Amino acid sequence: MKILLISANNLIVPYPVYPLGLDYVENSISDNHDTRIVDMNDLKENFVLGEMIKEFAPEVIGLSLRNIDNTDILQSRSFIDDYKELMKIIRLNSAAPVVLGGSGFTLFPEELLNELQADYGIIGEGERFGLLLQALLEGTDPAAVPGVFGRGSRAYIPVPWENRFARRFKVTNHHINFYLKRGGMLNLQTHRGCSFKCIYCTYPHIEGSHLRLIPPAQVAHTARALQDANARYLFITDSAFNCSFEHSLNVAKAFIKAGVSIPWGAFFAPISPPADYFKTLHDAGLTHVEFGTESLSDEMLAVYRKPFMVDDVFAAHRSALEEGLYVAHYLLLGGPGESRGTLLATLENANGLEKTVLFFFCGIRIYPHTELYEIAIREGQISAHHNLLRPVFYRSPKISTEEIVKQVEEYANGRLNWIIGTTGDKMAKIMSRMYARGYYGPLWENLIQ
Repeated sequence: MKILLISANNLIVPYPVYPLGLDYVENSISDNHDTRIVDMNDLKENFVLGEMIKEFAPEVIGLSLRNIDNTDILQSRSFIDDYKELMKIIRLNSAAPVVLGGSGFTLFPEELLNELQADYGIIGEGERFGLLLQALLEGTDPAAVPGVFGRGSRAYIPVPWENRFARRFKVTNHHINFYLKRGGMLNLQTHRGCSFKCIYCTYPHIEGSHLRLIPPAQVAHTARALQDANARYLFITDSAFNCSFEHSLNVAKAFIKAGVSIPWGAFFAPISPPADYFKTLHDAGLTHVEFGTESLSDEMLAVYRKPFMVDDVFAAHRSALEEGLYVAHYLLLGGPGESRGTLLATLENANGLEKTVLFFFCGIRIYPHTELYEIAIREGQISAHHNLLRPVFYRSPKISTEEIVKQVEEYANGRLNWIIGTTGDKMAKIMSRMYARGYYGPLWENLIQ
């Protein structure tokens, strides 16, 4: 069969993100099939997609939906209408069944299947795509595959994929060049799942709540393949790279053994690390540490159910700086119980974080299957029947979003390393120009003060 896999994401703020998931999906498909990947970041124009579909004549089309919106309350943008236009082009040029998947789809499976009028959907891991194809070939019901459902059937959350995680990275795929020319960033996973219990986070729903570790040697082998394909920087896409200190240290040691020499970064929970933790990672090439700090108020950290307190944040911050690493903190303001007092505590403590970049997000997107969703229902901010497909944000009853933004702006006082929101198209244009001049990586290190 001819299989076309499409990455629908074309969001490049703060930087383009390589469609990692489709590498795993492609690997799940038997070599007996003729498979192509189309990345809308690379293709851009819908009419070009239409011509390509007619020329290739796929018999099954997989459409990956990574993002539902940009999660920025200040410049909120939904991507649903873009996906509808994409589906319109697909339907005009092919009668093949369309299968939806991706992390965004897993959050709103029934809503998106209905909105886009697709034929099937896959909840959770996309590796189930190979099983769906097998069912279609054998004439059996694809909905019998765990996590797969069709129109008229109910979606349900499957048991997380426990089979071997195998990625097929092909240097011949055209879309790789898009990312190599725009920052040289490619990505990889070291585990799936998240054992943390943050009230707003979708990772446990998308990937499961227990860690499924990818063998360090396998991660390092992939990292070396990306390096050999001329990647100039690697970003690890785990919910938090240090969910397991032991596993992350073993990955770093495997990098050294495999000869991985390009810089890399990852998201970390700001938990007090073991002795020499960041030294070992730095020796393996780590340059950028992005802390999911969210608040610098102990009261709010407890509400968010974070596994650390403010003192831990400062300890982790110091440990990273001592190794000469670039450090950034992401702060999520306006959650349940946020008040003038907790906000001021966060801003005062933020002033004490030296040599860093601070990213402030002033509002929390409400997603189903999270504790924040339940809180919003109890407080009457939404109803149990509220359609959250279009962006809906939690708002603290104690302080308005406008006041939060005003306070952050006053404390920022024009400092370039205090970033409010995603900064939108302006930042994207600046970064695009820098990439064209030969810069690579995430670039936020240039804002450190």
